[in-house]
Amino acid sequence: MLKVNVGSTDRVIRILVGLLLLAAHFTGYIGAWGWLGVVPLFTGIFRICPAYLPFGINTCKTK
Repeated sequence: MLKVNVGSTDRVIRILVGLLLLAAHFTGYIGAWGWLGVVPLFTGIFRICPAYLPFGINTCKTK
C-alpha cells in the first residue's frame, strides 16, 4: 500500500486542474491533450503522487 503524500491544498488544486482540462477537452476548446487532466484528477482523488515518491516529497501536514 502506498503512503498518502498529497496534502489538502495540493489535492484541491490537482482536482480543479484535472476537471478544467477534461472540461476543456469535452467542450472542444482543446484536443486530446485534455485527457491529461485524468492524471492530476486521479492523484488528487487518491492522494498519492508517484512522482513525489523518488524525491521524498510530502505535502501533507505533519502531526
